[in-house]
Amino acid sequence: MPDLVGQEIDRITPQLIALRHELHQIPEVGLDLPNTARRIRSEIDSLGLEVVKAKSSTGYMAILHGQAGDGPLVLLRADMDGLPIKEATKLPWASKNGNMHACGHDLHMAGLVGAMRALAHVRERLAGSVIFMFQPGEEAYHGADKMIAEGLLEAAGRIPDHAYACHVWAGRYPAKTIFSRPAGAMASSDNLYVTIRGRGGHGSAPHETHDPIMACAQILSEIQVTVAREFDAFDPVVVTCGQIHAGSTENVIPNEAKMDFTMRSVDPKTRIRLQARIQELIHSLAKANNVEAKCVLDPITPVTFNDAAEYQFVANTLAVKFKERWLPQSHAMAASEDFAYVLEKIPGCFIGVSAVPEGTDEHKVQFNHSAKANFADYAVADTAKILAELAWARLQP
Repeated sequence: MPDLVGQEIDRITPQLIALRHELHQIPEVGLDLPNTARRIRSEIDSLGLEVVKAKSSTGYMAILHGQAGDGPLVLLRADMDGLPIKEATKLPWASKNGNMHACGHDLHMAGLVGAMRALAHVRERLAGSVIFMFQPGEEAYHGADKMIAEGLLEAAGRIPDHAYACHVWAGRYPAKTIFSRPAGAMASSDNLYVTIRGRGGHGSAPHETHDPIMACAQILSEIQVTVAREFDAFDPVVVTCGQIHAGSTENVIPNEAKMDFTMRSVDPKTRIRLQARIQELIHSLAKANNVEAKCVLDPITPVTFNDAAEYQFVANTLAVKFKERWLPQSHAMAASEDFAYVLEKIPGCFIGVSAVPEGTDEHKVQFNHSAKANFADYAVADTAKILAELAWARLQP
């Protein structure tokens, strides 16, 4: 049988790239993306698909019914939001509104539109249905979690059987490669906000105080010892302190100090252990320094955990469709992704797509979230084909 899905995407690729450029110029941040959502909604409506709008955001679930209404149900997802970064790429289609699609979500949207259009083109050959999840608020706004809380995973009447999503990368991975791995593909992300309260005083008489800054110094040092000595190097964790605020002048020991941490792990059980151990350590070191510690944990995203059987299906399918371009991912990425919330509910797989411009050294270019991150247009068609081919393979009689 001819590759009907791939051929249709090849035919519409110039239109998809034009859509990507259009979306790239109007990035919006957070959960409310009126201009982006309006443009995506026009694509959904042009195909006459059933659509359910989110209440908590400008997100959509578009539903494509195939021939067999009781056949498998596949979810395909793209995130929609940009970042509050002033773009510095100087591309002809660069954003000028002070925000930027610095994480490639414009390619994700254009790719999912391409998959949606290609699958709609062959809907009479689908022994099941597809739900297309266009999700705002991935960049630390809990967009997926909020849509799930609304019950939108059941927008087609039940929970999908399979879930797939892609992420493009502007560096680190050789141009045009496609990759994934079983189990943890991307790390969990948790914020920990720590307040140390002591007793301040004159800088010349530290013995009369309970110094919160000294306690912070010990905490910072001992956390790294704990990470290195209590956690397996082959089950990695990262604990980084990004902010410390204490004091107002050089000769006064303050009453209080604050530290903000990000904590990451690639195994759900290790995540729980890490959360507990770091807080236990902080409280014990605070007590040893005669100060008090208050810890506030803010869980951001779970581990992006690929189902083993789904990973094998993806590997088998893409190794054929993309031949030498498919590579097993050697290790998890310490960045996080809120498609993880979907994967907690539905067995599925998260797939990486290199968008490094051809002929460029992937180790020398700017990575995602940089004001100079540059994602090659070829990845739009790659993303569209990956998602469409996986759904097509799942929905054959």
